[in-house]
Amino acid sequence: MVNRSLQEPTLLLLTALADAPRHGYALIQEVSAISDGRVTMRTGTLYGALDRLLQQGLIAVQKEEIVDGRARRSYALTGAGREVLAAEAARLQAVAAEAARRLKRGGAGAGAEAGGLA
Repeated sequence: MVNRSLQEPTLLLLTALADAPRHGYALIQEVSAISDGRVTMRTGTLYGALDRLLQQGLIAVQKEEIVDGRARRSYALTGAGREVLAAEAARLQAVAAEAARRLKRGGAGAGAEAGGLA
């Protein structure tokens, strides 16, 4: 299990695999969609991250096949991967809720008077 917050590419990859197994190109597309196009994974970055997640036991190869003469692997979340993703989602929700609570409490324009950035 991971005891610290996930890096954004890892969070996006695990999220992309949460509802269905996917192969590399589909993961690149899903990451882009999940991030509203803000994150574009390059092939080398993707496969490096997938290798690391495989070693950590957070994902597994679900299927291997040959498509157009090239090997294609589909990846799926493992039980440990689901646990890590669920814990990270809960952590992010708690932080977002606290941020919203503090923004409400602070009122409009309170940041500058309270030592915030001007």
